[in-house]
Parts: sequence; structure tokens; C-alpha cells
Amino acid sequence: MILLTNAANTPPVAIADNRIVAVGREAEAWDVADVVDLRGGTLLPAFGDGHAHPVLGGLERQGPAVTEKSTVDEIVAEVGRWAREHPGDGWIVAASYDPTLAPDGAFDARWLDAAVPDRPVALRSRDYHAVWCNSSALARAGIDRDTPEPRLGRILRRADGSPLGTLLEWHACDLVLDLVPQRSTDDLVAALDEAGRVYAAAGVTWVQDAWVEPALVDAYLLAVERDSLLFRADLAQRADPDRWRDQLPHFADQRERVTRFGRDLVTARTVKFFADGVIETGTASMLDPYVDVQSHGMPVWSPAELAEAVTAFDAERFQIHVHAIGDAAVRAALDAVERARAVNPVWDRRPVIAHVQVVDPADLPRFAELGVIATVQPQWAQTDPVMTELTIPRLGPDRANRQYPFATLARLGTRLAFGSDWPVSPPDPLVGIEVATSRDWLPGERLTAAQAIRAQTEGVAWQAQAELEWGEIAVGRRADLVCLSGDPAHTAIREISVTSTWLSGRRVYAAFTLG
Repeated sequence: MILLTNAANTPPVAIADNRIVAVGREAEAWDVADVVDLRGGTLLPAFGDGHAHPVLGGLERQGPAVTEKSTVDEIVAEVGRWAREHPGDGWIVAASYDPTLAPDGAFDARWLDAAVPDRPVALRSRDYHAVWCNSSALARAGIDRDTPEPRLGRILRRADGSPLGTLLEWHACDLVLDLVPQRSTDDLVAALDEAGRVYAAAGVTWVQDAWVEPALVDAYLLAVERDSLLFRADLAQRADPDRWRDQLPHFADQRERVTRFGRDLVTARTVKFFADGVIETGTASMLDPYVDVQSHGMPVWSPAELAEAVTAFDAERFQIHVHAIGDAAVRAALDAVERARAVNPVWDRRPVIAHVQVVDPADLPRFAELGVIATVQPQWAQTDPVMTELTIPRLGPDRANRQYPFATLARLGTRLAFGSDWPVSPPDPLVGIEVATSRDWLPGERLTAAQAIRAQTEGVAWQAQAELEWGEIAVGRRADLVCLSGDPAHTAIREISVTSTWLSGRRVYAAFTLG
């Protein structure tokens, strides 16, 4: 029995058998073995992350550290350092480089050749929709001036038609990535261990892993078996537009397997669809063409095929989770959900559309009407270099001023859930809450602190279909809790930090000794 006491604006909380058993005076009446003094901190339900890639975040810690480099020269130097300290002829793989460091996100293979000319290098961009390669990697993949453009992807080229060194989107990136040796299961478990430490320090105890291939399922289950997983996760298996019909029974088998061995930590009840790419590479699917190029982007699925696949997986009681950045992709995702609702029996489906960057005004009310959760990334709603140098010039001012309509969706009754999309953005919910509540750009779409905290807690719990299990401090709920150094309703969020995190009543993070 544990008693958490002396929290600001929160009565004492008693924990036993992994759950909250009493709140307030009743909690103080219990015979407790451990009293934890929260020193006036603010106790909240633990945060959830409604859309992220924790294995990728953990793997970034295992390669060249390019994420924080602020120039091309710094990235090249870091890759060269790594190559010298890890000699051999194997692949050098890293992420996430800043795509704004080269004009239009076009990175040259020769820049990497200067540091590593004799072994293949493949770096993934921060948005994971582009790969920057050196010449050795291009040669191993057989990419030259005669290589045709893939159906879903682009090979950036020099004036003479030779490949520049930057590959965009699925089929182009896979020309190189399919050659990279697969990480061992132990490497993937180590990445999950690292992700768990990061999430515990951020106060996060549940994550929607929004892109899972079969090897990752094995890694999660091995982490559970080893008792090393420090967060709960739902695994979203990725539907491939070229083979989704064959995937359907396999996904169902994996769901059953995870149900049997996930030990109340891991589920696999979601299917992920990529409806489009991203605006920064001109691959997000738009109703009207981009300003700088006469293109509507690159839809991954035709609207009809997306609707058919969504309906099929919905019929098998999988929760649908669609990446949709552009307004055409958002519309196609809404249309697909609408068809599934019309064709399939009623059930508690809770479909998700993630990112929701640009939405046609006519489609905004449809989220609430169709019961669609908008799982958004608040950290993206700011005027950073990606926004000013890549996004706004491609969208033009009218569409740029319709991005990330958080407050509008909330006013229309849409359920909002926050996600970080880590490692695209930092996995710290407090950073997202600060941006959502203090937007310097499009301030009419700001959320209140209460709305933002609900989106990071109750909203994600609803997405997880676990609102009766966690997401609020109440008797019977799981003891998934976070203590903050201050109250977000009355203190500048940038001045607040996580001091402790509990997963099922077990403290998995402490900034300092409590007691």
C-alpha cells in the first residue's frame, strides 16, 4: 500500500494492487506501508502519446548523432567520426537530419562522400519521408540515371539525370532501405528499453506505436517477457496498398498472439494506413495543387481502394489509424470511415485520423459526426524553420492559415488526442502542451491549458479504449500517474518539469528522492 500525499490541489491518493483504491480522507485512513511526500507538486493522470514510433526513437541513440546538428557540415563530420570509430565495410544508418538545411530539402550524395566514400550511408530525414544517401549506397541499390521513377516515390536528380542523393517517400526510399541489414531482436529490445527510460522521464505510460512491422511485434513481446518494458503500447500494424488483402488474416493472427502474451502491457488492435506523404516534400495529397509546383501531391492509396481496405479491417474489429496530412488525404480518410460505418455492423470503432494538418472547411464537422478522433501533433503548430522555409511557401497563405485547426475541431465536438510522433518531434508532452496553449501563429486555434491536458490524458485514454482504466485520478483506475513540479493552469509550462512517474503503482522515474 502506497500513499501519495502533499500534492498541490490534489487530495491524498492511496494505491494498492496497481490501482487507486482511495482518494482524500479515505486514503489517509488506510494502513499504508509507504508514504510518498510529493512536496507540493501537481499530481495528474500519466500522459499518453497517441501517435509515436518509440523503437525508431530508441534506435536513433544507437547510430551517428545527427538529430541536433545544425549544418550540413556538422552532419557530415558526425557521420565521418562514427565511421572512424566503427571501422568496416557495413552500412552506416542514422536519423533524423533537419530537412531545412539544404534548399528544398535536396541533399547531395557527394557531401557524404567527402567523409565516407567507401561504404554505404543512409540517413533518414526528421519526418522519415526522405533518405539522404552517399554514392556507395546509390550504387549498391543500382540507382542511376536510367532508374525509372517509382510509383510511390521520387528520386531527386541533377540536371543530367543522375541521382542527386535524396530519395522521397515509400518506393524510392525502399530501394536503399531494403538493402540495410535488419536489426537484431536484441537491438530492437534495447531500443525499447531506451524509449522506456525516455518516456518515464516525460511522464508517459501509454503509447500508440503507429507503424509496426512483424519484427517489432517480436521485440515488444520479448521486452514483456524480460520485464523490461516501462510503458504500455498498442501496436498499429501497417497496411500496404499492394498486399493488404493478404495481410488481413496475418494481422488477426498477430493480434491474437499479442493478446495471449502481452501481459496487459501490449495490444495489437490497430491498423495503420498512410494516406499521403508530407507537405515539406510536396507529397501530401492536396485538393488544389501546390503553389510552387503544379502537383496535387502523392496519395498512397486511391480513395476507392482506401475505403475498401478500411472497411475490410473495420469489419474485423480493428481500430483504424490513418496518417493524413493534406486536405485531400483527410477527405479520403473521412470518406473511408463513412463507408465502413455504412457497410459494417455498429461497434465501438473509435477511428483515428492522425496529423490533420490541412482540412477543407467543409470537412471539419465530419470528425464529430463520424466519431473520428483527431490525433494531432501540437509541436508542429508553430513558426519554426520547417514551417517558414518549406511548408508555407508550398501551401501559400490561404491554406497555410488553415493548418492545425485544434480549437475549431474542439468547438465542433471532435475528440482531440495529442501525440508527439517521436522521433519526428521530442516525446515530451509538456512541450506540446505549451505550444498548443501559446501558439504565436494562428492564435485563434489556441487551446486552454485544461483542454490541452485533457487531450494528453483523457483524450489519449479514449483513443486507447481505456477510459475506464486510466486517464483520470479516481478509485478503481490504474495507478498510472505523473507528478509535475508546478501546476500548468497557473505556472508557465516551460518552467515545469516531471518529478515522478508511476506505471501501475510502480515508480519508474524520480527526478529526486521522494519520501
